Amino acid sequence: MIAPLTTLAAAAALTATVASAQNLDAGKPPAKLFADGCATCHRSPRGLAKGRFSLTLGWFLRDHYATSSDSAKALAAYLESVDGPPPRAAAKPGAKPSRSAPRPRKPVQSH
Repeated sequence: MIAPLTTLAAAAALTATVASAQNLDAGKPPAKLFADGCATCHRSPRGLAKGRFSLTLGWFLRDHYATSSDSAKALAAYLESVDGPPPRAAAKPGAKPSRSAPRPRKPVQSH
């Protein structure tokens, strides 16, 4: 009677230690978190924060995407740090000038 109980207790103890959850995102830099979890749908982290408060963005990420509050906070901070206007494209050699540049005035001729 004791042997089956001992075996059952040992199996329960081993199962409890194996079944404990691990945070696979722990220690990853925020850029890696984005690359692993977000880049499938979002090509770039730019503009994803959309000017939201860090706290609400962190809550949203925690509820929907992150595996822990720490990784949600780190990802929110990362998204805020890259949130801004996209970089201006460098002018290519031989490219047409921008239409937004003012044109020089034509001289006025009097008759």
